[in-house]
Amino acid sequence: MIFGYARVSTDDQTLDAQLDALKAAGAEKIFMEKKSGKTKQRAELEKLLDHLRADDVVMVTKYDRLARSLRDLIEIVEMIREKKAGFRSLGEDIDTTTPAGRLIFHVFGSIAEFERERIVERTKEGLAAARKRGRIGGRRPALNPEQKEAVRRMRDEERRSLGEIARLFGVSKQTISRA
Repeated sequence: MIFGYARVSTDDQTLDAQLDALKAAGAEKIFMEKKSGKTKQRAELEKLLDHLRADDVVMVTKYDRLARSLRDLIEIVEMIREKKAGFRSLGEDIDTTTPAGRLIFHVFGSIAEFERERIVERTKEGLAAARKRGRIGGRRPALNPEQKEAVRRMRDEERRSLGEIARLFGVSKQTISRA
């Protein structure tokens, strides 16, 4: 069976063009969603994945309708593959039911993996360069040493509550407790 998946991000957008393209390409059942792609929980996508059986095909008009990123696409297509089903994107002409389509998809996956590794490398290089200049990674402390001393004095000598001190310094009660 060929399952279509159509998604738009907001309620004021229409699914019409996607539905027409999926039907014309042979989709027998279409799962539709009006939800941002950034949202990990997409009920209709989960239903579609639950319905998949061996030799089924998941079809979309463009891969960004299915996934938030290339990495996300690779993860979803892997779930589809584990069910022995195929994936087809009309816009990018990707069809994992064919040897050439699987090759192209694996090339995409390799490029995504390479880019993730490069990001990690660049991050490590940036942190090392910052350490050489005396910077330590992480967030700057919310309170400087003088403010921490003032916090202790207000708590111990003036007997002010943690909530009151937190409001004065514009930080959380937890930050005051740690100080």
